[in-house]
Amino acid sequence: MLLPIFAAFVLFLVVNLITIAAFAIDKRRSSTGAWRIPESRLLWFAALGGSPGAFWARHRFRHKTRKQPFVGRLQRIAMVQVGVVAGLAIAFAL
Repeated sequence: MLLPIFAAFVLFLVVNLITIAAFAIDKRRSSTGAWRIPESRLLWFAALGGSPGAFWARHRFRHKTRKQPFVGRLQRIAMVQVGVVAGLAIAFAL
């Protein structure tokens, strides 16, 4: 029972670290005028479980903080994820 939970936790950490790195790289590239990471890819990283890392990176690097519709899409992704986690928690608690 502990092994699947540990594996899920490690996967969650890896996805969030990749998401944070992607935001940091995109911020650096935006400052230098280099090729950027598409917003759709940043949102996919968030959708794959990296939304906590995306919110942290947005705040830390001051990147994509006022950009609409990106902010709204990221917030919707996070809301869906919270709903899924809450639903799973309720289902497994019963």
